[in-house]
Amino acid sequence: MIKVLFFASLREQLGCDAIEVPADELGSVADLRSTLAGKGEAWQTALSNEQLQVAVNQELSNMQAAISDGDEIAFFPPVTGG
Repeated sequence: MIKVLFFASLREQLGCDAIEVPADELGSVADLRSTLAGKGEAWQTALSNEQLQVAVNQELSNMQAAISDGDEIAFFPPVTGG
């Protein structure tokens, strides 16, 4: 299983802060993102932002990063200053 965390506005949009997803056939963060977007319109909208940030096992990464069973993936919106 892969643990997926959602932070800030993503957590609010999706109505949850974490889910677990079977690792089967997920080779990259992009695969995971695509699978999650298939869960419905809210998921597709929340995960469609091209500026979306991701961390794999608490290290900033990118959508092409490899993932495997037991990993923790965190999605969060881009940081804005102010």
